[in-house]
Amino acid sequence: MILGLSIVLIVTSALLVLLILLHRGKGGGLSSMFGGSVSSSLSGSSVVEKNLDRLTLFCGAVWTVCIVGLGLLLKAGA
Repeated sequence: MILGLSIVLIVTSALLVLLILLHRGKGGGLSSMFGGSVSSSLSGSSVVEKNLDRLTLFCGAVWTVCIVGLGLLLKAGA
């Protein structure tokens, strides 16, 4: 169980770094490389940016659950 949660934690950590870097900041981000800036300049908030927000929040929630689960498992085992 600890090994499985550790693997999920590593994967979600790397995914969170990637997803956060893809977000559009004040000066545009890496998401503009993939066409996010074209539609966002027309409507203010693109569907791509909203889906990226949702995916980042979901990945953050999974990361948080893994951290809490690992903490509880390691505390109970020690």
